[in-house]
Amino acid sequence: MKDREDALALLLAEISACRICRDRPYGGPERRLPHEPRPVCFASARAPILIAGQAPGTRVQASGKPFTDPSGDRLRTWLGVEAEQFYDPDNFAIVPMGFCFPGNDANGGDLPPRRECAPAWRGLVMDRMPQVRLMLAIGQYAQAWHLGSLRQKSLTETVRNWRAILKATGPERPVLPLPHPSWRNSGWIRKNPWFEAELLPELRQRVATLISPGVGTNSS
Repeated sequence: MKDREDALALLLAEISACRICRDRPYGGPERRLPHEPRPVCFASARAPILIAGQAPGTRVQASGKPFTDPSGDRLRTWLGVEAEQFYDPDNFAIVPMGFCFPGNDANGGDLPPRRECAPAWRGLVMDRMPQVRLMLAIGQYAQAWHLGSLRQKSLTETVRNWRAILKATGPERPVLPLPHPSWRNSGWIRKNPWFEAELLPELRQRVATLISPGVGTNSS
């Protein structure tokens, strides 16, 4: 275990120093990240649950800590855990598809995850976390990477197919697809009541089974 933790710590130090999106951006110099990179990756050699998100937003870029925003509050509600459990490396690894805030689009929303991150780092990080027993693929970019051909034509179809995906990817490391917990998706949640009625109870049960004692009971 210590050897694996040491190897992961070395890798995380390399990731923290990564400047690929600034110095060697995909698509040429005009595509470089418009601000100083600040990679955010909370990998863990002990956590049984991996949260595979999209990319940090502006608040996470400022804090250097994943999900320190309203999306994180909603995600923790979905999981049924408190903040101290969420940030415990014995419980969760949090590894987004892109490690740095990618900037904003013309409408003020976040751009997609940088295309440099996953090819450079994701396989290396995953290889150092063989202990993971549940993967939460949040959003279309994480689902495209971790589900492959199991991903459907739309995010709604993919998440609606969660039971078949759990079966196809389990039992050693099942993958559960989720929408992004952004408050911009509140309308999606209202239109798809099965998500809160059927998927979230399954998610909370699996989380409570895997993480250390003291799991929260937040289910609202």
